[in-house]
Parts: sequence; C-alpha cells; structure tokens
Amino acid sequence: MPHRKTALRLAAPVAVLALALTACGGGDDESDTGADAKSPATAEASPSPSEAASGGDLAEGESATGKVAEDPGEVTFDVVAQKVDVGTEAEAAKTVADAADAKGKVLATAYLKYTHKSGPALTEGSDVHDGATVFADGQRGGVLIGASEDAAGCEDPYDVESWKQGESHVFCETYVIPAGASSVEVHWSEEDGDPYIWKFAQK
Repeated sequence: MPHRKTALRLAAPVAVLALALTACGGGDDESDTGADAKSPATAEASPSPSEAASGGDLAEGESATGKVAEDPGEVTFDVVAQKVDVGTEAEAAKTVADAADAKGKVLATAYLKYTHKSGPALTEGSDVHDGATVFADGQRGGVLIGASEDAAGCEDPYDVESWKQGESHVFCETYVIPAGASSVEVHWSEEDGDPYIWKFAQK
C-alpha cells in the first residue's frame, strides 16, 4: 500500500502552505469537523479510551487506541497528543511560500506519540500519522507540508524502517491557524472513524 503523503512530501520545498485558512488538510480524513466532536455519539463518557470506539474528548496525557491498515497488515496503536507548540506571525510569514497567506496566522505544531501495541512489525514507514489534524477554536487549520520534519523532537514517519510491538515514535503535524486562538485541538482518528480530541488552552 503506497503512503498517501509521499508524493506531496517529495514534491514540496522546505515548507509550502498547502491549504490556507480553514481548508481541509491534505491526506487527512475530511470527515473531521467541529460537529463531529460534539455529536451525541461521542458525548457519552467511557471507562477508558480504548473502549471509546467512536472517538471523543480525552484529557491531556490520556491515550486513545486505534487500528491502522499498514503495508504488512493491520496494526493497533496507542496514540497520545503530547503538546502543541504555537509560533508567531513573524515565524509563519518566513515559513510559508507566500507571506500574504500568513497574515493574521501562526504555525501550530502538534506532537503525537504513537506506540505499536499489536500486529506485524513495520519495515517501510507508517501511515498512522495520516489521521492527525489540528483545529483552532473549532475550525480546522491549513496543513503545512514539510514544516514538521525539522522540528526538535519530531521524527519522519517515512524514515521508520523497523517498528516492533512495544516501541514508540513521535510524529508531528504543523498547521496554520488564526493568531490569538483561545483553544487548539489535536484530532486523531482511525480511517472512517470519529476523532479522538485533545484540547490545549492558549494563554
């Protein structure tokens, strides 16, 4: 199974604003909307993230469990959004291809830790990060291709050549969001599933 973002990644310069403002991010499930996060199916609390089959809100540090169809077969992962680093408008203007696209915007880099729980070992990268997106004040940001690869503490999912059960990796996603957002959300979902949501309040 080819990696869904490989072509975009190889074709992109160091960092190119792929989709601006609140457009859907490239390669991610377009069913993730603000309404999904508040639907009746996801509002009911459950004893543990692994039992919340429809996704739902999670506390900081709390992990979700989901299955991903990887190249060698289906793999179960534990996923947790560790943090979100929000930059400045000046940094955004220097990073995107057209500085005008960054007016009133900042970059938000989400750090997600993925732990291989069960399934075959991965030898040629992973698609688990494709389910991750970033929202600000309920609106989806614009994905910034290539920006996360140089962030400290972030790994490139396509460089993972040996991933066995029990091992973890941190992959990052960088999105363009409105400056001054009061809340930033990190969403992750299985394919065709409702998202798990971690909320990070902004000062």
